[in-house]
Amino acid sequence: VNQLRTPNIAMIAAACGFDAVYIDLEHNPTSLETAAAVCVAALGMGITPIARVTSHDPHDATRILDCGAQGVMVPHVQNAAEAKAIVDACLYAPKGHRSAFGSGPALGYAALGQAEVCRRLNEETLLMAMIETPEAVSNAEAIAAVEGIDVLHIGASDLSTEMGIPGQYQHERMRAAFETVAKAARSHGKAMGVGGVRQDFEFQSWLLRLGVRYLTGGSDVGYILSAGRADVKQLRELKLS
Repeated sequence: VNQLRTPNIAMIAAACGFDAVYIDLEHNPTSLETAAAVCVAALGMGITPIARVTSHDPHDATRILDCGAQGVMVPHVQNAAEAKAIVDACLYAPKGHRSAFGSGPALGYAALGQAEVCRRLNEETLLMAMIETPEAVSNAEAIAAVEGIDVLHIGASDLSTEMGIPGQYQHERMRAAFETVAKAARSHGKAMGVGGVRQDFEFQSWLLRLGVRYLTGGSDVGYILSAGRADVKQLRELKLS
């Protein structure tokens, strides 16, 4: 979700068959209130609301979790220390130090004691560390080893740009980076994700064989532009006779 400001987008995503709706708070002006509404709508439709937060500020992550997100994606994680800080902020004791919050949207406001709230949210909260620089790739093994981190997610656009090969996702250096992160994730029983790679089914199949299990689809803007441009092209080709 990049630009649309209505919770209906979660219903549309569910109708399309997506497993999750991903709210990008890093690059777009979506408010916390709007993001919360999308999260609640996603929960009601049975798909997973995930939010990419703006920074490493712990309150960015915990506030959207309190609002109903079931997962947070943290950008630009460079090392194990930063990964540990994510876990510390987003999970309850003894795994972290998240501020105690009752049974909110993520648990359907169920009548649960605080101990059960903490246990369930610790089990059900997805923590994704974004790997977006060569430094992060070199530290992938240490990041993957952090208990509580569930997914190592490569931001292919940022990583390729940092490498000086923007958009060249199949470049040999990018393939080597994918392989390094996949090996690190696999060795520690973590999942691997990739964002930014679209409409190249052969390459996406290679990523799946490598071990990727979280592939980001398109954005609201991208889908609207694609469909709109296709229709405009077709309409302009209509003939009067």
